Amino acid sequence: MKEQRHKRKETYSLLLISNTGGSSRQFHISLFFFRLLFFLIVLVCGGAGWFAYQYLTGSSETAALQEKVLAQELLVKQLEGEKEELNKKKESLEAENEELRMDIEQNESEKEEEPEEEPQNPEEDSAFPSRYPSYGASVLKANYSEDQPYMTISIYEGGNIVAAGDGTVVAVSSDDTYAHIVEMEHKSGYKTRYLCRQEAELKVEEGAQVLRGDTLLTVITDETMLDYQVILNDESVDPLLVIDAKG
Repeated sequence: MKEQRHKRKETYSLLLISNTGGSSRQFHISLFFFRLLFFLIVLVCGGAGWFAYQYLTGSSETAALQEKVLAQELLVKQLEGEKEELNKKKESLEAENEELRMDIEQNESEKEEEPEEEPQNPEEDSAFPSRYPSYGASVLKANYSEDQPYMTISIYEGGNIVAAGDGTVVAVSSDDTYAHIVEMEHKSGYKTRYLCRQEAELKVEEGAQVLRGDTLLTVITDETMLDYQVILNDESVDPLLVIDAKG
């Protein structure tokens, strides 16, 4: 029979010698324990390195987030400052609008307090249609011409269409073009027609006797258009030739 050889476990000896008493101790470490110790050391070093990497990465991300937060805070402060400036401008504009509104109301009240009729000159013939046919804010839009036998006036809200001279209202009507048509007869063969294109407040009726400057229509809409016509002996004439310098 062959002799069986026993395989011996490989071990390492660790000798510790004291430098004072001269004593020594010897430890025997197996190969398995040595490998396990080495594995543990590598594992600990690897874990420490991983934690260090995570810490450094987290620190950089935290720094980046802090920079973003700081930038957002600065932006919010800037927007709050702009908002405050806009509020100040808004308050200033509201104050200016309020002042303008008060000025307009004051001007309107002053206009209402003005007398509607102008003093008459006793030497003038009040039946002659020489007065301007509107009272209040108005703009001459078109002059008399052969193609247009009347002059056109734009009258603002609150103004009045008035009689150009003493006379009789001989007709009050309307058609598809004009909301109101008022025709008057005066002395010396003159007639006047007041052709209002927009709706207005009618103040006279057919057969009424009116004086120069009496209100025929009160304007209730801005930019009401009045076509004013003067007729002498059944022929149209330029109204500006009849209106005197005071009209």
